[in-house]
Amino acid sequence: MTDIKPKILVVEDDLDVAEMLNAFFCDQGYEVFTVNWGKDGVRSCQTVHPDLIILDIRLPDIDGYEVASRVRGDRRTAEIPIIFLTEKRSRSDRLLGLEIGADDYITKPFDLQELRLRVKNALKRASRGSLNNIVTALPEGALVDEKLSETLGRDGIALLLVSIDNMDSFRETYGFVAADDVLRAISMMIVNTMHEAISPDEFLGHLDGTDFILVLNSSNLAAMSGKLRVRLEQAMEYFYPARNREVMAGSKFGLKLNLTALTSFKDRFTEVEQIKTELMRLKK
Repeated sequence: MTDIKPKILVVEDDLDVAEMLNAFFCDQGYEVFTVNWGKDGVRSCQTVHPDLIILDIRLPDIDGYEVASRVRGDRRTAEIPIIFLTEKRSRSDRLLGLEIGADDYITKPFDLQELRLRVKNALKRASRGSLNNIVTALPEGALVDEKLSETLGRDGIALLLVSIDNMDSFRETYGFVAADDVLRAISMMIVNTMHEAISPDEFLGHLDGTDFILVLNSSNLAAMSGKLRVRLEQAMEYFYPARNREVMAGSKFGLKLNLTALTSFKDRFTEVEQIKTELMRLKK
């Protein structure tokens, strides 16, 4: 399987420096995107979804401090590590950068190998912090993969994928805050249902932002599926404002619960990615 390259966004108006950073970090195995204006940097954060930003302070339109403030002010980009790269050397400049939320601050001229190590360390810190979903605080990413790897070759294990369809449409209509509230409410309902019906060693995490994954004993699968279907389907219409509930409850664009079960693991899968692929196939 091809490794996913970490993405770096370089916001730098000096074309020579931007080109040098692009060539250097591409050679180090990163996927690099470069822009030369501050506003383009803010927009690129929404489209590129970088894992890290290298940000100059002196830019032709808005300065790097304003770029960082806008990135930190948007929940979709608030957690992206930012390394300031600048000619400004004063203590007050450094303090301002750190106050805005920069993860590191390097002055020009700089050593490329030092910058490489700082980028590597910033990405490592960020990966540690992303083991739990920022909205629900449930495990995701490496923690979920680790749990799924434990199911390989085992009998008596079942997976239950709890998906909320049409969340993108809901988010576009009612905003990110309302969508996050829905995900938190659903996660709490799943947790409460597990506490009522299941042994404590069973697992709940995120397969992605709107897909919850339960790892449980096969003997508990039918009961858990039934309880969740009743509880969550009853709640769906109440996530909408009162004026929209009747319309959205019957709409093809309304929030829908989708439960997908996967059993019979022994000798069926040898890699975690095979499990995920099969879940997505069954979900469709």
